[in-house]
Amino acid sequence: MTPSGAAPEKLPYDAVLCDLDNVIRFYDVTHVNALERAAGLEEGTTEDIAYSPEVDLPLLLGRVTLDAWVEAIALRLAERVGMARSRQLGRALAEAPFRADAEVVAMLRRIRTRMPLVLITNATPRLHDDLATLGLTGLAHHVVSSAEEGVAKPDPALYLTAAERAGVPPGRCLFVDDSAENVGTALALGMTAVHYREPADLYGPFELYGPFELTPTGG
Repeated sequence: MTPSGAAPEKLPYDAVLCDLDNVIRFYDVTHVNALERAAGLEEGTTEDIAYSPEVDLPLLLGRVTLDAWVEAIALRLAERVGMARSRQLGRALAEAPFRADAEVVAMLRRIRTRMPLVLITNATPRLHDDLATLGLTGLAHHVVSSAEEGVAKPDPALYLTAAERAGVPPGRCLFVDDSAENVGTALALGMTAVHYREPADLYGPFELYGPFELTPTGG
């Protein structure tokens, strides 16, 4: 009870559903960009093709292999730079190095001690290997992957699966994602949502459950 005798205000969520890419994990495409410049392409051309729905979605739904994804990228680039160079670009993107944001990981490790943490991600079939590479296999209590579930954000079905794994109603979940479209679906389901841009975006929501200190990191 509060000093006035009123019941304490209920906090707004009981579980965190967090995106992976561009929140926790970040890719380094420096090598891809260098290959593009050498081929006379604008930087980002390979990613534009690779992440177009017709190329990317089959991979994210677990319907094709990573090698098939690379080939699909190459086929769409071949007219501009030839098949050999196109395959080189596709493979370089598929093998681009990645890192985890240490500051975000530290905050998630703390929040998971207070409530269920679920990673909800549009991911390739190698997601669990990637998490192991990052040292994040045990970061979340559950991992909900589009490649395993056969459905991808912003489809509400993936959100409902994540809430079910967390063991709480959708309206008691905090959803974190860098995509405005994905955040919109979460809000439509009654979730609290954070449109992520930087670690400071998590400070307010997480601090409701105890103080969080943001510390500078090198990445």
